[in-house]
Amino acid sequence: MSSIQLNPYLNFNGDTRAAMDFYHHVLGGKLDLQTFGESPMETRDEQKDMIIHALLQGDDFTIMASDSPDPGQPVTNGESVHLSLMGTDRAALTDVFNGLAEGGQVTMPLAEQFWGDTFGMLTDRFGIHWMVNVNKE
Repeated sequence: MSSIQLNPYLNFNGDTRAAMDFYHHVLGGKLDLQTFGESPMETRDEQKDMIIHALLQGDDFTIMASDSPDPGQPVTNGESVHLSLMGTDRAALTDVFNGLAEGGQVTMPLAEQFWGDTFGMLTDRFGIHWMVNVNKE
């Protein structure tokens, strides 16, 4: 297997801290946040507490994120991108699905599918699309 990894990098309109705290609560792992004010970059006062880089790492996942530094260029969540979680631990993935759904919208309830796995889709309260697949053992 290659040492190359593909990791999602999310952008938000000023609520990266809240989104990453939420994902940390639901998924676990270790969360590191750096603000624009903590960076060596020149920043405006209103940017100082915004997140320039967030890193959430678990045993089997990495999610990175940042706030859009320019209020004149808001982030539009992409309709063509979904974060996909998969594995065999039905209880853990069900808990994650339900946690991510809090304050969001379930677009396909977690249920057994024709291919034999249990699968569901949702958009969380931050507008990020998720797919959860419990692999048939």
